[in-house]
Amino acid sequence: MNPETFAPQHFDWSWSDGVAVITLDRPERKNPLTFDSYAELRDTFRQLPYADGVHAVVLAGAGGNFCSGGDVHEIIGPLTGMDMKGLLAFTRMTGDLVKAMRACPQPVIAAVDGICVGAGAILAMASDLRLATPAAKVAFLFTRVGLAGCDMGACAILPRIIGQGRAAELLFTGRSMAAEEGERWGFFNRLVAAEALRDEALTLARQLAAGPTFAHGMTKTMLNQEWNMGIDQAIEAEAQAQAICMQTADFERAYHAFVAKQKPVFEGD
Repeated sequence: MNPETFAPQHFDWSWSDGVAVITLDRPERKNPLTFDSYAELRDTFRQLPYADGVHAVVLAGAGGNFCSGGDVHEIIGPLTGMDMKGLLAFTRMTGDLVKAMRACPQPVIAAVDGICVGAGAILAMASDLRLATPAAKVAFLFTRVGLAGCDMGACAILPRIIGQGRAAELLFTGRSMAAEEGERWGFFNRLVAAEALRDEALTLARQLAAGPTFAHGMTKTMLNQEWNMGIDQAIEAEAQAQAICMQTADFERAYHAFVAKQKPVFEGD
């Protein structure tokens, strides 16, 4: 992927200073997802491991909302007429989007304003960091349309963010989680004013992009892989990961900068 020439059809893309911004841009419908946008998002995140110029990603929505989930007319309606083979192909494809977000080495920052429900809540959940405005409202709506709360990894990932009991409440009831509640529970890293949301997300993304990006990728990998490890396995895996990072030029740069009482300039190698 060349971030300068990449031109998706179903969402907006911009790139500068090592930061890619993906903006869901159907504001008249609160930025719902379609079959095509799901697939294009999945394919985009799958390509990010090979995008050398992208070191952090901001995921946002246009028009004062994040994402209203799957489009009622373009997804929900057609799903009611599909056979099991078609339904399973769809649910596996949406799950693959979460897998791709977790597998890309770049930190993904969700900038959440307004409505963030259904699959939109999943996109925020699957991100590595989440900033929100006081107007953000998150709901895992699936039970309210007759579906299980176990959608796109929610029963695995959400309890690890906010705890089992709180996740169970949201996934069983489908109720809305207000921004202040989401920050208190640890779903949001912090709340910012609506007019500052994009700038705050970009500032954080640029800070990460200017850091030791190889090491950030290793951190993200270990955060994901250690879910399935015992403590002894995790300590050994981190020993190996850190030894690899100690071979990077960034580690040596940091040492020389420290000796010279300067701020290190990382290059990701």
